[in-house]
Amino acid sequence: MRGLLIFLACLAAFIIGVSFYLQPNDFTGCGTTPKTGCSTADAIVVVSGGDTQARVDAGVKLFNNGWARMLVFSGAAQDKSGPSNAEAMRRQAIAAGVPESAILVDEDAVNTQQNAENTQSILTEHNLKRVILVTSGYHQRRASLEFQKEAQAGVKVLNWPVAKDKDWSALWWMTPRGWWLAGGELVKIIAFYTGAGR
Repeated sequence: MRGLLIFLACLAAFIIGVSFYLQPNDFTGCGTTPKTGCSTADAIVVVSGGDTQARVDAGVKLFNNGWARMLVFSGAAQDKSGPSNAEAMRRQAIAAGVPESAILVDEDAVNTQQNAENTQSILTEHNLKRVILVTSGYHQRRASLEFQKEAQAGVKVLNWPVAKDKDWSALWWMTPRGWWLAGGELVKIIAFYTGAGR
């Protein structure tokens, strides 16, 4: 019995630790609109993948609530016969009321590293120095690492993970899919630090 309790305690600690580690949030306690101590940004960057629609919804909501003046969407096409992910995201944002003039896109990135590299070029071209990075909770840590690695001097990358999408929620540990995503991200983060596969 004691062994079982120790195992359950260790498992709970692991789940909590992974949950906090994978989804850093620089706006905890800020609420939905900017206020004292919660500064706005120049742009909101949304990368495609996973539940892309939920990511776009979160980015558009931040834009409409006044967190930034520009939206940047990054992602190539999964289906080469159709529009790029970034273009589909742009259309979704426009349909939600975002002005076309406030949207920039990278249609070439096929992975997180390229999301970061290509987006940095856009940020440099448009002199955008402070950005809010939006992606799924399980993906936030690794995306942040890649974006911070590529960030030019003076560029600040802030994290705003999507609270819940079809693949991830606070109860991720209750599904095989959740464990698969968490495990995959931890392996990829180790690869990032060791330089494997880059």
